[in-house]
Amino acid sequence: MNAQAAAHLPRSVWLVRHGQADWNLARRYMSAADRPLTPYGERQAAALARFFEIKKIDGLLHTGLQRTRLTAQAIQRGRTTIPLIEDIAFREADHGDWEGLTHREVAQRLPEQVRQRFADPLHGAPGHGESLAQMAARVMQAWQGLGLRFPGQRIVLVCHAGPIQALLCQLMGTPLTEHWRWRVDPGAAVGLDVYAGGVILRVGSTDGQRIGNE
Repeated sequence: MNAQAAAHLPRSVWLVRHGQADWNLARRYMSAADRPLTPYGERQAAALARFFEIKKIDGLLHTGLQRTRLTAQAIQRGRTTIPLIEDIAFREADHGDWEGLTHREVAQRLPEQVRQRFADPLHGAPGHGESLAQMAARVMQAWQGLGLRFPGQRIVLVCHAGPIQALLCQLMGTPLTEHWRWRVDPGAAVGLDVYAGGVILRVGSTDGQRIGNE
């Protein structure tokens, strides 16, 4: 490993999708809307807290919306030495005119936007919204800044499905148009070990002694 390059990388990053929010349950497009967790989402946040309680964490990021902030606070749970940091650069793609609507409602009310959006999945965008390519570029720029902010540290980033999919595509060599291959459910967590030569995807382990010593 190039020591100089490694000095500008985080040691590891856990990508966490927030617990279920009410609009997840209703299958409504949700980006900037500050929607609450459902009771099930709260249980998911509590489960994430148990998953992370034996892991060393140097920084805990969230996107400033209550569904990510509450999930991050659950993970922090009493460990006040772990800084809780807001970073809106990792927010979901802006759904614009589609915000708060179901797919059926969008198709009924805005059929021409739907046609344009799905004719070009990479660059098409909802009216007054953000394309997949725009969101991915924003998120990747924010990812590159993590190493400068947290060199050699262990980070947990609580964000949203779209940014996690975009990051996994770009870090693991999957075409961005195939982001749907990465299914990221509410309350999911995926670990990344970060090296100068690339990223290793980590599947969570229940081996507490091993994880506790990392």
